[in-house]
Order: sequence, then C-alpha cells, then structure tokens
Amino acid sequence: MRKKIFVLFIMGFMISLILSGCMPGDGTYTSSDPAGFFWGIWHGWIAPISLIAGIFKENIRVYETVNTGWFYDLGFYIAIVSGFGGISFFRNKD
Repeated sequence: MRKKIFVLFIMGFMISLILSGCMPGDGTYTSSDPAGFFWGIWHGWIAPISLIAGIFKENIRVYETVNTGWFYDLGFYIAIVSGFGGISFFRNKD
C-alpha cells in the first residue's frame, strides 16, 4: 500500500513539474491580459515548485503580480489551502 502511495506521489510530482511551464513571473501576463481566478488556482498548486525554481531563475515568483486582484487571490488561496491542507489526510492519527 505504501509503495502505491509513493508511486502516485512521484507521478503527481512529475506531472506538476512538466506542467510548470506556466509559472508566475515568467512574463506571460500583461496589464491588458492579467492572470485570473483559474491561473490563481494553478499558481497555488505549483507554488512549492515555483519557490524552488525561483532560487535558480531570478524572474520566477511564487505569486503573479500582474493579476485581476482579489479574484486571483481567492483562487491562489483556495489552491494553497486545499493542496497543503490535504496532506493531513495521510497522517496517522495514533
């Protein structure tokens, strides 16, 4: 059972790594085309990967500064809470 969970975790991590081409701060968004709600969700999900990539690439950030405002923030927050809060489901409650 642990091996299956480990394999699923690795597969999820690899898929996230492959799809992380849309990291915040890469210059894709402009003031005429800002990042919206669904991009906020995506950026929240890949925040740990963006944090690590930001160490090596100066322009990569965890959070997109060119966004639609609170709507982007809501999506980002929902993804952060659901993504990192979900880790508690795998803990033993001994």
